[in-house]
Amino acid sequence: MLRKIRIGISVALFTLITFYFLDFAGILPNSFHRLAHIQFIPALLSFSIGVLIFLIVLTLLFGRIYCSTICPMGIFQDVVARGSKFVGKKKKRYSYSPAKNILRWIVVGITAISFFCGFTAILGLLDPYSAYGRIVVNVFKPVYMLGNNLLESVFSQFKNYTFYQVDASVLSVASLVIALLTFIIILFLAWKHGRTWCNTICPVGTVLGFLSRFSLFKVRIDQNKCNGCGLCATKCKAACIDSKNHAVDYSRCVDCFDCLEVCNKHALVYAPSSESIKKESADSSKRRFLMAGAITAATAPKVLAQVKETAATLLGGQKAYQKKNPITPPGSVSREYFQNHCTSCHLCVSKCPSHVLKPAFTEYGLGGIMQPTVNFEKGFCNFDCTVCGDVCPNGAIKPLTVEEKHLTQMGYVVFIEENCIVYTDGTSCGACSEHCPTQAIAMGPYKGGLTIPHVNTDICVGCGGCEYVCPSRPFRAVYIEGNPIQKAAKPFKETEKEEVEIDGFGF
Repeated sequence: MLRKIRIGISVALFTLITFYFLDFAGILPNSFHRLAHIQFIPALLSFSIGVLIFLIVLTLLFGRIYCSTICPMGIFQDVVARGSKFVGKKKKRYSYSPAKNILRWIVVGITAISFFCGFTAILGLLDPYSAYGRIVVNVFKPVYMLGNNLLESVFSQFKNYTFYQVDASVLSVASLVIALLTFIIILFLAWKHGRTWCNTICPVGTVLGFLSRFSLFKVRIDQNKCNGCGLCATKCKAACIDSKNHAVDYSRCVDCFDCLEVCNKHALVYAPSSESIKKESADSSKRRFLMAGAITAATAPKVLAQVKETAATLLGGQKAYQKKNPITPPGSVSREYFQNHCTSCHLCVSKCPSHVLKPAFTEYGLGGIMQPTVNFEKGFCNFDCTVCGDVCPNGAIKPLTVEEKHLTQMGYVVFIEENCIVYTDGTSCGACSEHCPTQAIAMGPYKGGLTIPHVNTDICVGCGGCEYVCPSRPFRAVYIEGNPIQKAAKPFKETEKEEVEIDGFGF
């Protein structure tokens, strides 16, 4: 019964978390982002004390229930391990292997040191929730959307328009490669060896494994009933049951309860310690955190060399430019704060309705690879949208009210007259002004009766509407420069429109 309950809860959580990442049509309500907030690393980074206390108490009471029931990466490995049993002629059998404690704590030490040194990329790579999120967004979601487009093509032939075409392009080549490599490595390890990733590499598994040694409820071996057949060890994905010595390594046991069902002698029980059950053999050495030597923070590489003026002359005489500061999502406080809290789970990337968030490559430097940045190639930040802050589980993007969003300046507009088609072609435009929600760009008098943009950066919020619609190519006449520290924009006053009374039909 314990195993069936665990599987039922795991399947429900895993399905909902995965589909919430994939859901581009908004079928699941936005409140489902709370499923991400109960993950360990996001709760730790966002200082969600209540969630952390809950997960720690849960572990001290029942063991590593988090790893087998809540963590999507852990459940994903169980799915893969279960699938491997149906492939091949021989039945899949596991065997006990000693814990690689030194390696485990070295990984934890390096992850902790790099994080406190401001290099969060390692934590982002190894956090199980974030790694799974990247796999879903960068590997599964494009396939899911291609499937949707295929269904749309088929259904539309029969005049059924339930489905509609969506953009299934890759968000970032670097993020795709990293997500694909992570997927392949974890898939291979889970297929061959079960929970090797959880019990060797994953820092969350190591920390919770340390706590689970002191848990109240444990899988215990009654030596009076055990005949040492080893059947339980062959079913243990965590390779933590030493049947010869009648011992269980509780730091690696993920409480999957697979071993309970297979024991013919009922020698395995999941219960607190009692006088009727002999205590398991104590591990001779206690786990200690091994601090790897101090590592120097990697110097962030510069984005790219600035385009030379000679190249600009070959591009129609336009003035080349390069953004000095990347744009962080609205509500991210500052670039430093954002980089110190974001683990690149890409939930905000997946849920952004305007598709302006994309994984960074070198925009933030090496330490910020894969962390979301704002890009206006495919859209602009909706003036009333607060989705990214609502769904962020790490606290890297603070939740904003619509009123706060209206005054949050994540960047400011820059106008280059030499690139404007009013200047280059002598024709009227004004597209940037028409799409500016704060009137930070207004059209002013220009020669020949034309008008040309004039900017007011004080009331600009950096939404990118102007940059997105600017028709000038290859270099736009207006672009958004990011604020290293997000500011409060000055309130703007909407221009009052005069009401004109029209007699008759107005022809």
